[in-house]
Amino acid sequence: MKIMVIGGSPTAESRTRGIAQYAAEVLREMNVEVLFFDVGNDILPLFTGDESTAQNEVVKKLSAYAEEADGFFVTSPEYHSGISGALKNALDFLGGKHFRNKPSAIAVAAGGGKGGVNALTNLRTVLRGVYSLVLPDQYVADPVAFDEGNVLVDELAQTRVKELATQLKDLTELVSKK
Repeated sequence: MKIMVIGGSPTAESRTRGIAQYAAEVLREMNVEVLFFDVGNDILPLFTGDESTAQNEVVKKLSAYAEEADGFFVTSPEYHSGISGALKNALDFLGGKHFRNKPSAIAVAAGGGKGGVNALTNLRTVLRGVYSLVLPDQYVADPVAFDEGNVLVDELAQTRVKELATQLKDLTELVSKK
């Protein structure tokens, strides 16, 4: 089984990356092959609909990973009550052929004060738009869940991400049986 973990923050110092890295670690511990794509490190061109961008090496990597994936763990920061533009740009390069009938887990790093829910709703809407089976459960991490290096260290936060990863693995196993 292959799960694509998408780190959806373009910033160099990112709590979102901390969630994505922890989710990838947990999935690997469950003997899942992880395909890791980070929009902050894997810099994509702007999606314009121009078919020539399909030849870009990073676009090829994104598309290949998404085609190989049996499921997705997608993370984003909350920017102005939505997902990051960099993550939306990455998802615009993909579509139903990549996500149809494949499960997705979603998590957001918020700025604090009970933020993040709008970004989760935005992300859920986009993933439903490409026919992904988005898990009902989701997670928002506040800044207190991370150490100074943006590593997810809070025990409850780790438990919630593990639970999401487990749900994702279980549903992916169910729907990918042929």
